[in-house]
Amino acid sequence: MKVVIQRVSTASVTVDSQVTGEIKAGLLILLGIAHNDTKEDVDSLIDKIINLRIFEDVDGKMNRSLIDINGEILLISQFTLYADSKKGRRPSFTNAAKPDIAVPLYEFFIDSLKTQQITVKTGIFGADMNVNLCNNGPVTIILETQNGKILS
Repeated sequence: MKVVIQRVSTASVTVDSQVTGEIKAGLLILLGIAHNDTKEDVDSLIDKIINLRIFEDVDGKMNRSLIDINGEILLISQFTLYADSKKGRRPSFTNAAKPDIAVPLYEFFIDSLKTQQITVKTGIFGADMNVNLCNNGPVTIILETQNGKILS
């Protein structure tokens, strides 16, 4: 599983000219799911994400977490995080999970965040989406899991 996390002051997603999700201060998360990803990968990522100290304290140091600031999450499914561009000029996405695997894990990700009392907004899985954000910092972090463990 791969995620791109961006600290934002605002973010929104639009599908067919309709806003489907919008947040204030918090995190925009682009989520890529691979064939062999599991609920353990989700659990590891959520624990890491909601506790990452990437929000500034009163001294301007990144010492506060999403939980500390009562921040929100805008979660966007993003199969292109598994693009393989080694050969040719058109990326291959064969490493990305097909919907029968990805959708249940995406929904589990959302439900798991909600059990942590996190406000979660989303796009629409598989839709053509327009994502708008104001990256605060800018702060962008990439995390990856394998077998339920954080790799980076």
